[in-house]
Formats: sequence, C-alpha cells, structure tokens
Amino acid sequence: MIAIIKYNAGNIASVRNAVKRLGYDCKVTGDIGEIRSADKVIFPGVGEAGSAMTYLKDKKLDEIIQSLVQPTLGICLGLQLMCRHSQEGNTKCLGIFDAEVKKFPATDIVPHMGWNNLNMEGSPLFTGFGKEDTVYFVHSYYAEICSETIARCDYILPFSAAMQKDNFYATQFHPEKSGDVGERILRNFLEL
Repeated sequence: MIAIIKYNAGNIASVRNAVKRLGYDCKVTGDIGEIRSADKVIFPGVGEAGSAMTYLKDKKLDEIIQSLVQPTLGICLGLQLMCRHSQEGNTKCLGIFDAEVKKFPATDIVPHMGWNNLNMEGSPLFTGFGKEDTVYFVHSYYAEICSETIARCDYILPFSAAMQKDNFYATQFHPEKSGDVGERILRNFLEL
C-alpha cells in the first residue's frame, strides 16, 4: 500500500488520483502505524512552511517522516519541509536534506509558475526522462543547490528541482500535474 501523508497542505487529491491512475492502491492517512507500515510514502504539499511544520509536530508526524526507511517522495512543499530550514516563516524543517529554502528574488515574476526542463544527474527517478521533457512548477521558495541535488532548474537562479538522500526523494515540481512525463516519474518512484 502507498501512504499519502495527510496534513494541512493542499494537493493531496490530485496526488491520490495520479497514483490510482497508475494502478496502485493508496490511502491518504495521518495514522502513524499506517504510514510506518506502507510500502512507499508520498509527502505532498501546497501551502506555507511554518503552519505545515506546526501541524506535523503537533501530530508527531515530523518524527515519523524522519524515521522512515521505505522509499519516500516529497512533492513541492514536501521537498521544502524535508530541508534544514525555510526562510518562509523562519521555519526549522525536518533536516533530511542539508539545504536552505529561500525566497526567489523579485527580479522576475514570482511565483515561478509553468513548464521547465531539468538538468538531471543519474537517478532511478528519471529513467526514461529526456532533456526535451518538461515538468510543471508553481512555487515562490526554492531549495538551494547542495550535494543531495539530483536535478536542477534555472529560473531567476539555479535551484534544486529534485533531491535524493538514501530512501528519501523529493521534487520541487508537481509530477501529478506534469502529464505523461510526470506519470513516468511517479511510476519510477512507485517501482523502486
């Protein structure tokens, strides 16, 4: 079973629908036992870092996420919360990835919204992904480039479009909103 972590951040329904379209059994849950026993875990999110971390801490979900040993995928805010710290609300995050989350400088349109290519390193997440393929972003904050960056994107400046450390994977873009390319990335994760 695929557990999709339920917390006070949006976008859960579209992630659930994408996983079901791929033929996988999934459950949206905030239950610690169900999350811990799942085959894979997806940590989606659209929202604000400070209030999301407060909710995760109140429900003890922060400790569970940090201790997961099965493949775990953070999406958008999920990626940002898996980092060390976010400038959004001066928020201490989960610290899985050793990166700071910063606000885009207002030298171009913020939020970054639309389709972009990726500069990828070798990762099973991107099997079958070509340089001409694009994915969909919508975000005002970004994770800096670090040793755990597996894909970069350039918008205003280079940032981490995807990250990986051990069993933890994360994308700043929304695979569930990125058409066939996004479905391929989700399938790659679900087949790990």
